[in-house]
Amino acid sequence: MNDKKINVGFISHKLKDQFHTLKSGKFEDKKLYDFIDRAIDDLKKNPMCGIKIQKKLWPKEYKKKYEITNLWKYDLPNAWRIVYTIESDEVTIVSIILEWFSHKDYEKRFKY
Repeated sequence: MNDKKINVGFISHKLKDQFHTLKSGKFEDKKLYDFIDRAIDDLKKNPMCGIKIQKKLWPKEYKKKYEITNLWKYDLPNAWRIVYTIESDEVTIVSIILEWFSHKDYEKRFKY
């Protein structure tokens, strides 16, 4: 079994702030906050619980901006998606949330 410490973070303070802002937003925002919060709990248990995205499908801007070496998506209720990458060293595994968006915006980003 894995003895590494597992964390979940956001790619930027701005994204983290946007996440926390959802909590005090309108009903849909609060629901999305709850969905993402539950996803974070799942990722803390198993960073690979999402679906691995094939390298050829990675958006160019992710490769350029974040220099990712892997990319995953986590399906939320109501057709929302979280996109994240996993980094690790000898002691820690970190799931880094890059974005969340509706299915429509997800399709646009990944050019489906």
